[in-house]
Amino acid sequence: MAEDHMRYDILTQEALRGVVRKVLAEVAKTGLPGEHHFFISFVTRAPGVRLSEKLLGQYDKEMTIVIQNQYWDLKVSETGFEVGLSFDGIPETLVIPFSAVKGFFDPSVQFGMQFDPATAPSAAVTEAKADAGIESTASSSADDGDKPGEKVVSLDSFRKKP
Repeated sequence: MAEDHMRYDILTQEALRGVVRKVLAEVAKTGLPGEHHFFISFVTRAPGVRLSEKLLGQYDKEMTIVIQNQYWDLKVSETGFEVGLSFDGIPETLVIPFSAVKGFFDPSVQFGMQFDPATAPSAAVTEAKADAGIESTASSSADDGDKPGEKVVSLDSFRKKP
């Protein structure tokens, strides 16, 4: 097979991250329309990620946040986003570069994308899933599963967590 000098894998990943950027920028301006809400998973120790030491202690490798009812100060830039969320009643501000995002899922319309943040954006490979195959999964930071620090759970069980 010929070598890919165009690096379509990188171009595709950047384009799909642009979808996440555009959606979040629109929500930052106008709010969440209809039933839309987002599950966003990211690598907590990726360059540029900022979160409290407490959260980093709880989510050493990966974390999934939900942008739905109780969030504030959503700000989006070309390279990432910032959002206020409450964890156990404590307000936190998270700064997340798009290069750290592993997954984006909007269950209201069964749309999702998965990314490989380990090499993003310089040599990334992406796997986009806009089909029903991703509709029943969400990432967790549990320490068992196929990869260390990662576990796939059903979306229903994720929602039932306190």
